Amino acid sequence: MSEDKTAIRNAATVIVLRDRETVPSVLMGQRGAKAAFMPNKFVFPGGAVDAADREIALAAPLPALCQNRLTEDVSEDISSALAIAAIRELWEETGLILGQPGAWDEPVPEDWQGYAATGHLPDAQNLQFVFRAITPPGRPRRFDARFFLIDAAHIMGDPDDFSRASDELSHLQWIPLSEVRTFDLPFITEVVLAEITEVVLAEITERAQDLTPPVSVPFFRNDDEQSLFLRLRGHPMTSD
Repeated sequence: MSEDKTAIRNAATVIVLRDRETVPSVLMGQRGAKAAFMPNKFVFPGGAVDAADREIALAAPLPALCQNRLTEDVSEDISSALAIAAIRELWEETGLILGQPGAWDEPVPEDWQGYAATGHLPDAQNLQFVFRAITPPGRPRRFDARFFLIDAAHIMGDPDDFSRASDELSHLQWIPLSEVRTFDLPFITEVVLAEITEVVLAEITERAQDLTPPVSVPFFRNDDEQSLFLRLRGHPMTSD
């Protein structure tokens, strides 16, 4: 049975932000000209959640607030798998490590062998869930993408070392937010960048060093009937 190319797949995207207090820049790369989805576009690292991502354990979980937001308007809680996918895609497409030092229990899944060889375990405690968007109908690929923000200070190693990256993205580079809209971007990436620039960074500036996740998360929901721009606030949280 062939795969349904238009089925909506869960996906995770990572926005790595650098030098937020001086010249804020984001890490992006260019998709290939022959790519079925968004050819030639400059994008953030990211991709679909794999079945194996549900089996990988996190050394440290997502912030509770982010986990809560990720469980709203979904049929099942896959917050951990989304975080794992974000860390894996960042590694595969850029060669950058988001993790903490540690040894893996054997056997290591094939897709994680290179990452594990660096001596790190996937760590999601500094990821912030900041945006969700579903690809509109009629596209060759459709994703329910969750966008995670991470500060480059939490990357292990040299943030300019892309030597271990796959060839899925070319022209990997740190692009100043003041210049990023001069690049060929997908529409949804422009929407996300506007949110990051005008809301998240504004809150960080106002709150100095308080880097807690935002109070609510934008959700650009496209289904077969309508397109809606919602905000996810999660479920009421109780304290122990």
